[in-house]
Amino acid sequence: MSENLSNKNEPSNLGSKSLRLGKTSTRVIEHYVAPLEETPLAAVDKVEEGGAPLSLWAEAWRNLRKQPLFIISALLIVLVVVVAIFPQWFASVSPTSCTLNDSAEGPRPGHPLGFTLQGCDVYARMIHGTRASLTVGIFTTIGVLIIGGIMGALAGYYGGWLDNILARLTDVFFALPLILGAIIINQLPLFRDNKSVWTVVIALVTFGWPQIARITRGAVIENRSSDYVTASKALGLSPFGALVKHVLPNSLAPIIVVASISLGTFIVAEATLSFLGLGLPPGVMSWGNDISDAQPQVRNNPAVLLWPAAALSVTVLSFIMLGDALRDALDPKARKR
Repeated sequence: MSENLSNKNEPSNLGSKSLRLGKTSTRVIEHYVAPLEETPLAAVDKVEEGGAPLSLWAEAWRNLRKQPLFIISALLIVLVVVVAIFPQWFASVSPTSCTLNDSAEGPRPGHPLGFTLQGCDVYARMIHGTRASLTVGIFTTIGVLIIGGIMGALAGYYGGWLDNILARLTDVFFALPLILGAIIINQLPLFRDNKSVWTVVIALVTFGWPQIARITRGAVIENRSSDYVTASKALGLSPFGALVKHVLPNSLAPIIVVASISLGTFIVAEATLSFLGLGLPPGVMSWGNDISDAQPQVRNNPAVLLWPAAALSVTVLSFIMLGDALRDALDPKARKR
């Protein structure tokens, strides 16, 4: 009888023992926390609380300085600009001193790239031709930014009937290709009889502004309903003042990117027109004229054509690379992580 009672009491005793053991085991558990100075996350998670937040342009400049694409393109563009402004620093021979005795001659001391069919120094003409080609590209880009920027900003900000009119006008000019439109304008008597750098600039600006207008319109539409624009109007700023002081400055990022790429496109357009005999007059040294003059020597001396073509390609590639770098730095969605 006592044995049965003892057997009945054994499970309860075991349960109490296991309960006591469970309580004892929870008491001896210890948590280890590593010291903060030994964890590498301390430096990663560190935040500068006292520094002011960077603006879009400051952050873009900080990112651009770390991009090899931007550094290489910027150095090449600076070199091209210096050559265009001071060609005498790079070529001591006059590009207009041509001698028929040197016609189609190869390289020799003082003339590293040889001579043209007319006996002109190829290297000197390539160096001095930088100015005309770069001038057309820069001033065409400025004109396109002014016309396209104004029309795109007005259409995107005010909308309504003004947007409809400017949008249809943009479609009319956008339907005609740039080169074809410039050829038509340069065939007009006023332009045909007065060929110069400025006639080419006017012809390219006339048909080159629609792309900038569309980009500007889209950027302005995206920013016109922002909180800072509403706040500025509530403080008494006129709608046009809000457009000039707030909307346009915050819409410049995509416009600058497209403009930098378009500059190279306009240099190619000038070379194409000059190659066809519809751009700069023969007396003006440019890469397009040099390529056109080198056609009779393509078989016997192709280097005469390749050197100005290489200068044109490197310059255009530099502006395209600069545009890609600016796009990655100014557009958070396209930024390379």
